[in-house]
Amino acid sequence: MQRLISRLGASSESSIVSAVLRRYRPLSVSVLDAVCETGPSPAKATLELRPKVLALQDPPHQNDDFDNMQQAVHQCNPENATVVAHVCKFASISRSAVTDPDLPPVSPDDQSSSIMMGIARVLSGTLCTGDEYYIFGPRYNGSSDDVPKQKIRCYLLMGSSFVRVNSIPAGHICAIYDLEKLQLKTVTLSDKKECMPLRGFDFGLQPLVKVNVEPVSASDTESLERGLLKLSLADSSVEVTATAKGERILACLGEIHLERSILDLETVYCDGNIKIRTSDPITSFRETTAWFPNEEDFDSFRNSKIPPLRQSIIPPYCDEEGLEHAYKGRCRAVISGRGCAITIRIVPLPRSVYECLKSKKLIEGCEDEMMMLGKALKCSNNESTLTPQSAMTALLGSLDDIDSNGNALLEAPILYKGRSVKAVCSTNGEVYIPPKEESTKDGEDEPENVDGLDEYNAVQECLKTGMDKEVCDSDTNNALNDADAIALDKWRQDMRGSALAGFQLAMRAGPLCEEPAQGVAVILESVEIAMRDDGTKQFTPAKELSGGMVVAALRSGIRCALLSRPARIVEGHLKLTLHSSLAGLGSLHAVLSKRRGRVVTDSMVDGTDLIQVTATIPQAESFGLAPELLKKSSGEVTAPELVFSHWEVLEEDPFWVPTTEEEREDHGDLTTASDSDALKYIRIVRSRKGLLVDSSKIVVAAEKQRTLSRKK
Repeated sequence: MQRLISRLGASSESSIVSAVLRRYRPLSVSVLDAVCETGPSPAKATLELRPKVLALQDPPHQNDDFDNMQQAVHQCNPENATVVAHVCKFASISRSAVTDPDLPPVSPDDQSSSIMMGIARVLSGTLCTGDEYYIFGPRYNGSSDDVPKQKIRCYLLMGSSFVRVNSIPAGHICAIYDLEKLQLKTVTLSDKKECMPLRGFDFGLQPLVKVNVEPVSASDTESLERGLLKLSLADSSVEVTATAKGERILACLGEIHLERSILDLETVYCDGNIKIRTSDPITSFRETTAWFPNEEDFDSFRNSKIPPLRQSIIPPYCDEEGLEHAYKGRCRAVISGRGCAITIRIVPLPRSVYECLKSKKLIEGCEDEMMMLGKALKCSNNESTLTPQSAMTALLGSLDDIDSNGNALLEAPILYKGRSVKAVCSTNGEVYIPPKEESTKDGEDEPENVDGLDEYNAVQECLKTGMDKEVCDSDTNNALNDADAIALDKWRQDMRGSALAGFQLAMRAGPLCEEPAQGVAVILESVEIAMRDDGTKQFTPAKELSGGMVVAALRSGIRCALLSRPARIVEGHLKLTLHSSLAGLGSLHAVLSKRRGRVVTDSMVDGTDLIQVTATIPQAESFGLAPELLKKSSGEVTAPELVFSHWEVLEEDPFWVPTTEEEREDHGDLTTASDSDALKYIRIVRSRKGLLVDSSKIVVAAEKQRTLSRKK
């Protein structure tokens, strides 16, 4: 022992033990032996431990071939079975680490010294080099017969080296080359076309941090695009998207993940170690609307006079085309050429009501919001008989479309039955356009006997019935004349589908900052079509009404209706989990309060003096949170773990300004009170997208400018 101590130069028993174990029992060998002794065999792992994950998705139509294939995967059968292999990820491998004399040379377009290898596990059969296999992506559902085929090369993983082999039996892990051109993050290979993708795992994670990446030198653009493709294949958590404006958006799980991805992009995946410029973090928002104060009373709200909202009279929002036809959430969208007019109404759609419409059943806890929406739309002429169930039944009967963002398109019963569809037999082939308020002042009366005025007034009377189906069915004067019947047929056959496309297009980009809309219900109320009579009672549309014109008009009308209602911003909230000592609680709550965070739970960790804190924080306020917490608390708070939690409406009017004397005393003047968080986010998004921000026009009325100082 003394000789061993003197030879090792050790001073304690622990160092002697470590030296002996390193010499006679290395850690790498011990771990490998332990895995081989205790780990299950591939067949046992597939059949007992992971039967649900290591299984194929169900096909649309069951057949015997697929059942045999599924059985072979469960048994991990390497002989006389269908070949099934799953590529779980891709990795960038240096060409020097690949032992393959027949490896294709470097292409002239790609001078990279690395290649992309797919790390795969053979589930059944024997995978052979040089054979062609069907490629199934993760979203393949079995409905398409066009399945791509690809010839592959198999490699055995030998430490850090990759050695080409002729075949790989079931149960082994190997590397596969020549799959990166498919641009799929996970791939299932099979020699049978009846195969389906592997079920795999669903961790429920989604990228939280998005930045726009671009090369410092424009000549490195192609290299950056190839590097982004390799990065997205190698890291399944990374999402790379290209916008219509040419932006390359890189989305990662967090700030540290983003830093590492940018470093790998510069040094590993891009050729020649290019320099990359990144933008500030991009935050996603949604646009929605809120209720007016007395909107639940349908009749009084319709007859009330409300001054125009501020966003409809200030630039750049007041420049929206057709905004003069919008008032209190209702807009009369006039198609180009004035050959048709469609009346639509916008109301908020609470999340609970949306879930009821989606599931087609009344969910507990949504009764108040369902009643609120039923009263605002006047689903029943008698409020005493209105119930949440009857309101939901009326909404389901009028439902045309519902999307994944919480928006819905409804068709009022008066429009579905044809009561509010009017044919305008005008001499100029145009529908009636009401004059502006300025033109009817100073005692001027509205002119009589104007083409389309009677139809316009008839539509306005129909709108007073709301969405009450019983009143619509009980009306004895609902018989359509010949012109109205032709107009109704024109609406149902040629225009209704285009109206649905216009609704979907309008929900993609709202009027505030071109962000998607959420929690909005669009009601189609009436249609007026200008018709022409050839003298034989054969009515035809006076002007051409193409589908594109209807789409553009409805999109513009929905945007204008949203601007005529109270505007709100929906922001994403993140759930953070961290540990803090008692001394760090004060600084923790101060930082969260400054960033509008909200503590959900806090509890002591058993056996320690630490407190586990769970809180939510807006995504826009989460950037730089970890460094600030460590700095403010002097290391008493751990770095937070952030995951996406939910969307929440920011209950703050971005365009509110103090009007009364008391409001000015409490909130200051116009310039001070207008700097709200919601308006700040709108300005940031509009500036990032290249849109006009507020009234920041460089030149206004240039022809009226004059030189104030004259040079002598």
